[in-house]
Amino acid sequence: MGCVSTTAHVGGSQVLGIIPIALAEGNFAGKIVGEELRVPTMQDRIWKTLDNSDAFIALPGGIGTLEENFQIASWAQLNIHHNPIARQIFISASTAEEMVDKLEYFVYKPDPVAAQIDWSKESSSKKRKIDLSLHL
Repeated sequence: MGCVSTTAHVGGSQVLGIIPIALAEGNFAGKIVGEELRVPTMQDRIWKTLDNSDAFIALPGGIGTLEENFQIASWAQLNIHHNPIARQIFISASTAEEMVDKLEYFVYKPDPVAAQIDWSKESSSKKRKIDLSLHL
């Protein structure tokens, strides 16, 4: 993303990097080009991205990038936005079957640096708890 944002910025385009505070404070962003907008959560990031984008392209990334691109594509299908999506880049396999095969054989490899990120909101020092109990 850095190479694309730098090239766009040098070419005179407006560049806005939207990053969750936890990633910004963990120095995951690298060199900042253009304007940076820090948001509390990943969900806020996707909404701010939607509000500030003219089009969407998918650059090589991990499972989170894939998730965000599926979300943008599904929102287009639901008419939440009408921005163009570069689908040729979005689908990185020759066929849908090949993409599903790649997802089926995906093996998660924990990132020790990412495991140290504190995703709690800055207004709360407590970790979020989710009640997964089933009440019948």
